[in-house]
Amino acid sequence: MTELMDVAANLADIRAAIARSEADYARPAGSVMLVAVSKTKSAEEIAPALEAGQRVFGENRVQEAQGKWPALRERFDGVELHLIGPLQTNKVRDALKLFDVIETLDRESLAAALSSEISKGARAPRLLVQVNTGAEPQKAGILPEEADAFIARCREVHGLTIDGLMCIPPVEEPPSAHFALLGVIARRNGLATLSMGMSADYDAAIQLGATHVRVGSAIFGARPPHRAHG
Repeated sequence: MTELMDVAANLADIRAAIARSEADYARPAGSVMLVAVSKTKSAEEIAPALEAGQRVFGENRVQEAQGKWPALRERFDGVELHLIGPLQTNKVRDALKLFDVIETLDRESLAAALSSEISKGARAPRLLVQVNTGAEPQKAGILPEEADAFIARCREVHGLTIDGLMCIPPVEEPPSAHFALLGVIARRNGLATLSMGMSADYDAAIQLGATHVRVGSAIFGARPPHRAHG
């Protein structure tokens, strides 16, 4: 019971910290959306955040989200789900039924698959292009120098509306340079949405223009020790 109560308290702390950062950096109040990263968490663990009024959540895997969110959506109105993990092309149809925002558009084949399903009448989520700002070979995302051309192809070849960009800076590097780079690419391409910043660095992300911060462990507790999206 204490752990479940802590989720609501942690959530309140994060919301207050985001509000302070908005004020510190002369950002409009309420201009930064909190995406509560609920991947690996059960419906029981997520419910206290929903009960505390949180409605925007991030999940890594289509199949995991399918297992818990339909029932949670029946209990709580107004949920917005973001896919923040890699999307396989064979999961696109399922993803479009479930997610309101896909933050990990990162390759031509995925753009084509999304376009194909949307053209058949599937609901069209908001789309963010994931940029691999650190050019890390093990990490998904379009390389920064290829981002402009990829965004153009998404728009002109595949007919997709791109809302913004997302990045996950290298864990061993200061994040601010990566956040600044993402902002430069976004402005060059007329994109208003920047999903950047996680539990350890969302203050720096807000300073550099984040519109969405993805916070998981600071709300729900630590996850297994691998590089996470929150």
